[in-house]
Amino acid sequence: MPASLPLNEAEWLTRKRRIDPRLDAAKWTFAPRSDNAPPNPCRTEEQPTANGPADYALWLDGHVVAIVEAKRVSRDTRNVLSQAERYALGLPHGPYHFANDVRAPFLYATNGEEIWFRDARHPKNRVQLIAQFHTPDALREMLDRDVDAACERLAQLPHDHPWLRPYQRDASVAIEQAIADRRRRMLLAMATGTGKTFTIVYQIHRLLKAGIDRMARPVMLERCSAAFATESTTAPAR
Repeated sequence: MPASLPLNEAEWLTRKRRIDPRLDAAKWTFAPRSDNAPPNPCRTEEQPTANGPADYALWLDGHVVAIVEAKRVSRDTRNVLSQAERYALGLPHGPYHFANDVRAPFLYATNGEEIWFRDARHPKNRVQLIAQFHTPDALREMLDRDVDAACERLAQLPHDHPWLRPYQRDASVAIEQAIADRRRRMLLAMATGTGKTFTIVYQIHRLLKAGIDRMARPVMLERCSAAFATESTTAPAR
């Protein structure tokens, strides 16, 4: 922790000075808790759950989509995501129900300086350190993205390109398995002259075709498709 941060700052002060402004910046406007439907989108504080009150609940389309666990600025927060998960387990039944009975798709833990995040919809999703809270639009896009279905589509695409070499196919299979395993970092090492450029363009084409990254511009798929037009009888430059 930087020396300039106060060691004795109370949690409530951290929330008001550091966490609330970051939630405001991400367009999670504060709304008092009430029996009426909350405004969309918004955040509530001390949200009741069966396992105690959650520091913050983020609401989207009338439902809690995220739990935020807050700690004072001097605390390391990476290991307190489990507390956010405990509150997510205690939410009332709603449209979200994922691995281990978690009832909110997204979990955050923060001390106002660092923000840890986990997508709770799949047990293989890993904890990430992120720069800012996701906006409502970003979470809505994530909710619409079905990685499992995209990985299934990817696995069903044949490796039948006429210029594909066996070791390039093996590299592609390994990359796609790592994606299915929710690994966020991968290193592909290939010797000079073995077709690294071809392998990467081939892989990008497959990922776009399967819809792994739906945010990619359609022109990227068009260009990759043109590069892999099987009508051509000329092997690509590698």
